[in-house]
Amino acid sequence: MFELVFFGTSASAPSAHRGLSSALVMVNEHRFLIDCGEGTQRQILRSGLGFRRLDKILLTHGHLDHILGLGGLASTLGHWEALDELHIYGGAPAIGRVRGLMEVVFGVGNIPSAGVTLNLLEEGLLFEDRHFTLTAFPVVHRGGGCFGFTFAERTRRPFDNAAAEALGVPQGPARRDLVEGNPITLADGRVIQPDDVLGEAQRGAKLCFVGDVGRTGPLHKIVEEADLLVIEATYLEEEAEMAKAHGHITAKAAARLAANAGVKQLILHHISRRYRTQDVLAEAQAEFPATIVAHDLDYFRVRKGQAVEVVKR
Repeated sequence: MFELVFFGTSASAPSAHRGLSSALVMVNEHRFLIDCGEGTQRQILRSGLGFRRLDKILLTHGHLDHILGLGGLASTLGHWEALDELHIYGGAPAIGRVRGLMEVVFGVGNIPSAGVTLNLLEEGLLFEDRHFTLTAFPVVHRGGGCFGFTFAERTRRPFDNAAAEALGVPQGPARRDLVEGNPITLADGRVIQPDDVLGEAQRGAKLCFVGDVGRTGPLHKIVEEADLLVIEATYLEEEAEMAKAHGHITAKAAARLAANAGVKQLILHHISRRYRTQDVLAEAQAEFPATIVAHDLDYFRVRKGQAVEVVKR
C-alpha cells in the first residue's frame, strides 16, 4: 500500500486555496517528499504529519515553483528536528539551483556538514527494499533534467495454506522460509519446495507520479496499468497551443493518457489559477471518468486492484 498526501497543487504561483507544488508518498516507514514549493513546511505542519523521517526529497525539475521551499525546510530540519541526514535528488539543473539555495542557508562549503546530500538523478532504480521499488524516468519539459517517479510493490506469490496443511508444513518459521523462497526439510526428511505451496506471481500496487510535462507519448509504457497516475493538468484544451508552447499538457491530454494506458485512477494536480476546478474535472472526466482533481492536504491510499481510498479531502 502507498499513501499519498498533497501539500501544494497550484501551477506557477499560489492562489488563495492552493499552495505551490509538493506531495508526500509514504511506504511503510519510508517518506518521500516530491517537490518542495514555497510554503511546503507549513503545509506539512497543517497536515498533522510532521517532519519525522522526512529525509528523502525527490525533485521533478528545477523550476522555482517546485524548489523554493527547500531553503526554509532544510533550515527548520537542521535547527529544530532530530534529523541527521537530508538526501535531495534531482536532475542537473535542479541540483544546481538547490545548491545555491543551500549555500544561502548554511553558507558556502557548509552543505555536507549540515547533513544535506545533493544527488544527481539518473533514469532507473533509485531505491528499493524487500517490499517495493522506486524508479525515476525522464519526462519532457522546458529546460531538461526533468523526471517522474514510479513506486511499485514487489511481485508476490500468495501462500497456499491448504497445500501447506496437506503437506504437513508446520506453522511458524518453516512457512516464512517458504514464502521467502527457501526450501525446508520436515521432521520426516521430506523436502518441501516453495513451488509446492506458493501460487502464481501477482503484481503489487503501482503509483506513477509526474510533475510538469509537455508530451504524454513517451509516458504510455511507463504508466501502463498503474493503479494510480498523478500528473499535471495546467491548461484546458481550449488553450492547448499555449500549453504546448510552455511545455505543459491539458486536462484532456492527461485523461487520454490514462485511458489509453489502462490506468485505474487518475489524479490531476498543478492546476492553474485561471481555471475553475470543476471545469478541469469535467474536461478530464469526459475522457476518463475515474478522475480526481487534487486539493491541498488531500490524503489518499493506493492498493493493488482497488479503487483509490480517499482518507481525507
